[in-house]
Amino acid sequence: MAGHSKWHNIQHRKSRQDAKKSKVFTKVTKEIVLAAKAGGGNPETNPRLRTAIEAARAVNLPKDKIEAAIKKGTGELGGESIEEVIYEGYGPGGVAILIEAATDNRNRTVAELRHILSKNGGSMGESGCVAWMFEKKGVFSFDKSKYSEEELLEVGLEAGIEDVSDDGEVWQVKCDPKDFAQVKSYFDENKVVYEEAQITMLPQNTVNVDVETGEKLLKLYDALDDHDDVQNVYANFELPDELLEKLG
Repeated sequence: MAGHSKWHNIQHRKSRQDAKKSKVFTKVTKEIVLAAKAGGGNPETNPRLRTAIEAARAVNLPKDKIEAAIKKGTGELGGESIEEVIYEGYGPGGVAILIEAATDNRNRTVAELRHILSKNGGSMGESGCVAWMFEKKGVFSFDKSKYSEEELLEVGLEAGIEDVSDDGEVWQVKCDPKDFAQVKSYFDENKVVYEEAQITMLPQNTVNVDVETGEKLLKLYDALDDHDDVQNVYANFELPDELLEKLG
């Protein structure tokens, strides 16, 4: 998935830049609420919640905010009800766009996202129109200078991974989402240091785009990612090397 790797690396850099903004607090808080709502308030028995709490701590969300979000998710604290919604659509060049959102008002969110897509050369699609193009996976990224592919395979197979692939700047290790917490714990316990760990949606195939279309897609991505209700944006395009070099 070379195409995914290039786009994924850009997303990762953008997410690190975004960590400087207060808006990221909203996103991690909502993920904690959703995780607690779906699987209960105990991180020991709820892997998604444990991962959400780790992500919140990584951006320095205060402990009291984390505890309040958990209680909100389990219903111990009142307030508006947040629900998880998936929106599907297309971007410039017919690229598939998958949007994970957390909202207390579906009608408002879908109208605003439809407007963003339309304004940036895209369109909202029907449910199921592009979801089949993506596959949910647990993904770990490892620095190539620290580990060889053979080393990661050896320890990874013990942990329960599926495979190791060359992801350009890093090694990408994939696992079944249900095994994510187990694999992550194994790496942590054995001091196998990853650069990033997340459950994400990987495109099964990618679409090559030219520089002009790529720039439009990046503008669309930024507009969607800036929306308060949007948690994650996934797409299946591969940027040209010329544009990647310009982005640094």
